[in-house]
Amino acid sequence: MRDLGVGFGYLLRGQRWVVRHGKSFGFGLLPGLITLVLYAAALAALGVYGEGFVTWATPFADDWSSPWGGLFRGFLTAVLFALALLLAVLTFTAVTLLIGQPFYESLSEKVDRDVSPDGTAPESGRPLWHELWISARDSLRVLVRALVWGVLLFALGFVPLVGQTVVPVLGFFVTGFFLTEELVAVALQRRDVDLRERLALLRSRKTLVWGFGTPLGLAFLVPFVAVFLMPGAVAGATLMARDLLGEEIREGEAAEGTETAADPDSDGAAEERSTTS
Repeated sequence: MRDLGVGFGYLLRGQRWVVRHGKSFGFGLLPGLITLVLYAAALAALGVYGEGFVTWATPFADDWSSPWGGLFRGFLTAVLFALALLLAVLTFTAVTLLIGQPFYESLSEKVDRDVSPDGTAPESGRPLWHELWISARDSLRVLVRALVWGVLLFALGFVPLVGQTVVPVLGFFVTGFFLTEELVAVALQRRDVDLRERLALLRSRKTLVWGFGTPLGLAFLVPFVAVFLMPGAVAGATLMARDLLGEEIREGEAAEGTETAADPDSDGAAEERSTTS
């Protein structure tokens, strides 16, 4: 259970890192803002046209006596919107990372150089278009897995008592796992760790993953919060990726001094670090 606290600690350390490197934080907000606008427009359209779509899709309920037809369609409309919100949470990270791939790649490299004992960061050497293709392909594969879990949990939601208590909790843990996978992919992809290996690494430290991803998933449910947390989430996931691979995380003022000298975006603020086991 100790890993739960360690994972949450990486989330906090990532947020501190970007706050103390002001330019990195500022540029990191742009991809999230673009994604937020796109998702808000889609959800607004669903709110306007969702009821009409459900009515069109359920012509068999036209002849139902009142109030059963209206209650049935109202329930389906609510379910449709709830599923859209779940899908938005599950895909927000992937879409934002895809839009902001060049920036987040650079941010992750800066974090790696900051905490690496030799001040270097792994580089894939692949062209940008290839990185984007791999990211989009893997994100789609992860989304399919997430949707399978989403359908399963949705079905279990109709089970009395369990559906109203256990299922929502499981849903947040599942969301946290897949959010974390998308975020650590930025650092692990540069290390040529493919999707199958990434999933195996995450499953080997599930409590670490849940400690990082579950509170992040809960925070992402609050409007605008995801935009402000994304840069720090990428930074924290980079630290966690080093932990998963057994790479050393340098501590002390020496690491901060190296970052201040090497990173033009640094604001010179001191950042505390600790080595995790």
